[in-house]
Amino acid sequence: MKAINTLRMGGAEILPLVEGGKGVSVSTGVSAGAWAAAGGAGTVSIVNADSYDAQGNPVPQVYKGRTRRERHEELVEYAVRGGIAQARIAHEMAGGRGRIHANILWEMGAAERVITGVMEGAPGLIHGLTCGAGMPYRLAEIAVRFGVHYYPIVSSGRAFNALWKRSFHKAPELLGGVVYEDPWRAGGHNGLSNTENPLNPEDPYPRVLALRQVMRGFGLNDVPIIMAGGVWWLEEWEDWIDNPELGPIVFQFGTRPLLTRESPIPDAWKQRLRTLKQGDVHLNKFSPTGFYSSAVNNGFLQELKGRSERQVPFASEVEGALSASYGIGPRKREVFLAPDDVPRVQQWEAQGYTEALRTPDSTLIFVTPDRAREILADQADCMGCLSECQFSNWSQRGPGYTNGHKADPRSFCIQKTLQTVAHASGEDQDKIVDSNLMFGGTNAWRFATDPFYADGFVPTVGQLVERIMTGR
Repeated sequence: MKAINTLRMGGAEILPLVEGGKGVSVSTGVSAGAWAAAGGAGTVSIVNADSYDAQGNPVPQVYKGRTRRERHEELVEYAVRGGIAQARIAHEMAGGRGRIHANILWEMGAAERVITGVMEGAPGLIHGLTCGAGMPYRLAEIAVRFGVHYYPIVSSGRAFNALWKRSFHKAPELLGGVVYEDPWRAGGHNGLSNTENPLNPEDPYPRVLALRQVMRGFGLNDVPIIMAGGVWWLEEWEDWIDNPELGPIVFQFGTRPLLTRESPIPDAWKQRLRTLKQGDVHLNKFSPTGFYSSAVNNGFLQELKGRSERQVPFASEVEGALSASYGIGPRKREVFLAPDDVPRVQQWEAQGYTEALRTPDSTLIFVTPDRAREILADQADCMGCLSECQFSNWSQRGPGYTNGHKADPRSFCIQKTLQTVAHASGEDQDKIVDSNLMFGGTNAWRFATDPFYADGFVPTVGQLVERIMTGR
C-alpha cells in the first residue's frame, strides 16, 4: 500500500480524507469535529441541523405557522440556528486541527439564506462550503463574501465546465477542490443525467480523468478532486494515489462514518447496517426533489414501490381506451379506466387499498385509508424544505409559491422522514428505522463483511481514520 501523505487543501496541509456530508442531523459537529481532529476535513451538514436548549437537549423542529410560507420561515430559522450550533461544536472538538466544512443542498429551501445566516453567525469557524444537489452557480460568490474556500459537487466534467464558465472563473483562488460524486455509488441524492442508465454503473476513473482534463483547461492543475462514492478500502484505489494523470486526489467517506461512536444515528440504524447484503442499497426515483437517490431497501421504500405498482391511467370521461366506467372511493366517484385494468383495481380494493389518489400524470394510485390520510396530511403540513417539491407542489418562488403541478402522492415528505429516522429512540427504534428513509452508499453492505467491525466493534472516528490510513 502506498503511503498516504498530507496535501494542501483549503489553505492547510491535511490528510486527503474528507467526511462526506449527510443532511438532517446525521453529519453533526461531533462527527465533523472528530474527523478534523484526526487530521482530515470534517463536514457538518447545515440542512436543518439540530440546535439545543439551555440543558443541551435537541430542540424539536415543530412548526406552528398556518401557511406554508409561515412554516418556511420557521424552517429557515431552525436551519440557521442549527448550523451555527453544529459549527461551534465542530470547531471546539477539532482543537485547531484539520478543516471544518459545511455541506448544504443547493435545492434545499432558501439555501442561500441559510448559508449566509450560518456564516454570519459562526464567523471564522467554517473553512469551506460544499454544495451539490443542483447547479450552485452562486456558491463562489458566497465564498468570496466570507473569505472561505468552496467545493462544488459534480458528477461529470460537463457540469463543472458549465459552473466554471458561468461564475466560478471569477473566484479561482478560493476553489478548494471539486467533489466528484459518483452518481451510481454515492449515498443520498445523486446527479444522474437523463442520458445515463441508473442500472449500468460506469467506471469512475475515465469520468474523473475527463473532469481533470476540463480543469486543466482552466489552469486548475493543482486543485484536488475529491472522489466521493464507493470508497471503502484505500488499497482498492491505490492506482489513484500519486497518479500524475489524475493529479491530486482526495477521498471522501460518507457511509463508513455512520458506524462510529460519534455518529448520532440511532442504535437500530447502526445495527441494521451490520445486516445489509450486497444489493440492499440501490438507486430509486421516489425523492420529491426529482433526483435519483441511494437508500436502504427497507419497508419505507417497499411501500413507495407498492404505491407506484398499484397505479392505472384514468380519465374523467371516455377517452380512447379509457372506456370502462368505475366508481372510486366511498362516494363511488365515476372515472374511466382501461377495461383490462378494472380486475386489477378490484383486486387491490379487496386487499384493503380502497383509496384512489390522483397523480400529476393522469393516473390513480391505490392505498389504504390510513395511508391516504397520512399522505394528504403531510402534503397539507408542507414547510417548504425544498426549493421545489414534487410531493406537495411547493415552490419557494412567488407569487404563487407552487411549482405549477398537482401534488404527487407517489413521493413523500422528505423533511418528516429524515427527522424521524435521525431521532428515533425507545423500544420502537427498529420499527421506526424500517418505516423511514435510510440513505446510504451502495457499499454499505460491506459493514457485514469487513473484519474491522467483527464482534460488534464500533470504532471512534479517530480509530476509523487510523484504519483507513493503513489502506483498509
